[in-house]
Amino acid sequence: MPGHHPTRSRRSTERKGDVRERAILDTCEALLAQKGYDAMTVGDIAQGAGITRGALYFYFGSKQEVVTALVARTVEHLWERSRVTAQADEPRQAIEAAMRRTVELWNEHGLVMRTAIDLSRTVPEIGELWSRTADLFSTAITAVLERAGIQAGSEPEQASAMARALCWMVERTFYHASQEPRESLERASSTCEHIWLVSAGLTADTSGLDGGA
Repeated sequence: MPGHHPTRSRRSTERKGDVRERAILDTCEALLAQKGYDAMTVGDIAQGAGITRGALYFYFGSKQEVVTALVARTVEHLWERSRVTAQADEPRQAIEAAMRRTVELWNEHGLVMRTAIDLSRTVPEIGELWSRTADLFSTAITAVLERAGIQAGSEPEQASAMARALCWMVERTFYHASQEPRESLERASSTCEHIWLVSAGLTADTSGLDGGA
């Protein structure tokens, strides 16, 4: 039917657009490693993605917009992992899972994460993305602390305030550790996990308590 062709064509274009946009973002991430944010250009990104500068501008208006979209794609994974952690039942398992997933993300995309932190003060869109990421991660940590028995609230010794401090501790610790040899990230993660467990009151050996109950 004649009326069906525009729909098929439009869907095909959207799929092609998704592939091209992914190529632009993948190229941008590779160039961050090769050249760094300041040195790479829109022309570099277009060439790496196999398109013209004009075609790239159909998707993004500037290098900054490309990097912002790359940060958004990356932190989306962190948001998903934070939500999953917040829904886990047992606090110790939730903490272990959260740190494991965070290590995975920083191993895979540490350069993008560091770029997001570096640009968050000067690029409002990236700053907003990073603040939202911190809020979501803090909310997940708060939920775990409360399930572990920490009192809800925003006073210094209560769950919300403790969660914010833990969130920014993880961010800064991983920022530095991700620039060192790979095993440094694992060690840093273990330290952050231990501090989180201490904060939640989960470090004492309780293995014999159930049997004596």
